[in-house]
Amino acid sequence: MTVPAFPLTWLYAPGDRPDVVVKALASGADIVLIDLEDAVAPGRKEYARDATAELLSDPPPVPVHVRVNTLDGPLAEADLKTLSPLPGLSGLRLPKVASPTDVAHVAEHAAPARGDGIPLYALLETALGVEHAFAIASAHPAVRGIGLGEADLRADLGVREDAGLDWARARIVLAARAAGLSPPAQSIHPDIRDLEGLAASCAHGRTLGFLGRAAIHPRQLPVIERAYLPTPAEVESAEAVVEAAGIEPGAQALPDGRFVDAAVVACARRTLALARRDAVTA
Repeated sequence: MTVPAFPLTWLYAPGDRPDVVVKALASGADIVLIDLEDAVAPGRKEYARDATAELLSDPPPVPVHVRVNTLDGPLAEADLKTLSPLPGLSGLRLPKVASPTDVAHVAEHAAPARGDGIPLYALLETALGVEHAFAIASAHPAVRGIGLGEADLRADLGVREDAGLDWARARIVLAARAAGLSPPAQSIHPDIRDLEGLAASCAHGRTLGFLGRAAIHPRQLPVIERAYLPTPAEVESAEAVVEAAGIEPGAQALPDGRFVDAAVVACARRTLALARRDAVTA
């Protein structure tokens, strides 16, 4: 299985709809997220778990993460016990994480079930979770990423305007970086018809330091990818910076007036690596 070094698109699919999951696997998304939590009605939870286990009994064509049920509820333990050993599982997404203890418990009891550990991704969906962002991000080596669950966080905070979440967004970007994790992916854009709004929201997320985004419909994927890939102008600018650094090490001014130092060169190299999206083997 090959995975882009910089996954940009993460497509949700309900666990009780195996037909939709199969379509998601063929959608072009970098990672498919099978949801056992919010997308599944209470009476279909066990069926969703069994259907997901059957699908993950063999490695799928793209990485698959599973969002399990709420950790303090009655279903999470069975989700973790059933899914953790399966060869087709590439990661577990843990909803409504509020403290590092939540993550450490999963890492110690579920993640080692397969022998090599399972990457864990914590979703912070409450004010308390955001307050503990760095502690959660650094709670265990199995934690590979954190993200916001914006719908629940919006309800918890009583926030009506989208800008009211920007502080929390910036907080988790900083926490992820401080913990040595990859930049978080943005939370979903709930209106699948509003592609212009999605593009604008992605552009804003990029300025905050996010990388990529979760989606709930395949039509959102190309919009997200375009928003997060460097533009031709950005690639050209980065190439000029790297070329100049190769000719004359150290701080310098380019002919167009830009000042170049080690930090600028590092950013330029990251831009070029993202543009290439070099594949890695999983």
